[in-house]
Parts: sequence; C-alpha cells; structure tokens
Amino acid sequence: MAMRLVLLGAPGAGKGTQAKMLIEKYTIPQISTGDILRKAVADGTPLGKEAKVIMDQGGLVSDKIVLGLVEERVKQPDCQGGFILDGFPRNTAQAEALDTMLSDMKMPLTVALAVDVDQSELLKRLTGRRTCKGCQQMYNIFFTPPKSDSKCDKCGGDLFQRDDDKEETIKKRLEVYNQQTAPLIDYYSRKNIMKSVQGTGSIEDIFTKVTAALGG
Repeated sequence: MAMRLVLLGAPGAGKGTQAKMLIEKYTIPQISTGDILRKAVADGTPLGKEAKVIMDQGGLVSDKIVLGLVEERVKQPDCQGGFILDGFPRNTAQAEALDTMLSDMKMPLTVALAVDVDQSELLKRLTGRRTCKGCQQMYNIFFTPPKSDSKCDKCGGDLFQRDDDKEETIKKRLEVYNQQTAPLIDYYSRKNIMKSVQGTGSIEDIFTKVTAALGG
C-alpha cells in the first residue's frame, strides 16, 4: 500500500533529517511546500506568478495557492507510490482543506507522524548552535562543543550565534508551533492515523523508532 505521510515536529525536532532517511528507505518523494513554492516561482507557472506578486509585497501566500501547488505536485508520477508532506499543513484549517483535496483525488493520507521532543531539549538544540564565520562549520555548545569556546576546531575562525538561533526568537517560533501546529496532533488522532515517536537518542535510534511506528 502507498504510504502518504504528513510529518510533524517542532523546530529543532530533527524531522528534516528523518524525512531524508525515509525518502531513501521507502523511495517516495518529500514534498516541502517551501521547495515547491520556490520552484513554481522560478519556473513562472501560473500559481508561481500569483505567489511571486504576493511575496514581492511581503505578504503570505494564501492557503489556496499552497494547496494548488501541493495538488500539482501529488499528480506527478513519482507520487503515485506515496509521498511525505513536510511543512504543510501548519494548522487545522489547512489540514481539513488538504484532506478534502486528497480524498477527491482518491489519495487520502495514510499516516501522520510526530517527532516529539521536550521543549527544554529543543531550546538547547537551537540556542546552543554556533557557526564558524570562516568555514561555516556548525557546533552546539551543549552537545558538540568546540575545543575552544569561541574558535572553530577546523579553521580557527570566530564562532557566532545566528540571530534566528537566539533564545527570544526560538521561543517565539516554538510558541507559534504550539499554538498552530500542535492541534494537528489532536486532529489526526481523531482520524486514527496519528503516530508519535520520541525524537531523542542518536539519529539512527530515532529512525528505528520511526520505521517501527510506520510498520517497518
């Protein structure tokens, strides 16, 4: 049976890494709404042109356009055997619209999977990140610290914290996730397709839990 999966998880939960491994294991494409939006704009498709006007004005692309892009993408031959949706839906209204669209296409979702990580752990993962100004090597002061506090092990460059990794920004992003996206867990639970795994341990450990939840 085709696996049509929605992947959920807060910023820093590591779902992007898991998505890449799932693509390889199940040979199904990942549909990232950010990617398909950028591609549609670059290709100058009708929806892409519509989106570009809104984006150029600093606006948010409407659910209707994003749904249209998802519809175009899942109609492509490589999605016939299944797909992984990442970054969409972000709220219950989008989830309902997506369900209606996919059921009209006779391609309903088969599973929603949440990678669950405690908020204090997420804060450490995200606020602990440091990047080398020279070679862009990444560190985490809590988990993979450099030998010297402020210098890169590889090239000796200065390490810095990106603005979007600062605690205030991270807390806001997690707040938005908890308010908008977390209710999706209840939504998919009511549809009896919700699975959840703890996103702690090594990447391989988490992946083992993920594939077990998906039926191996």
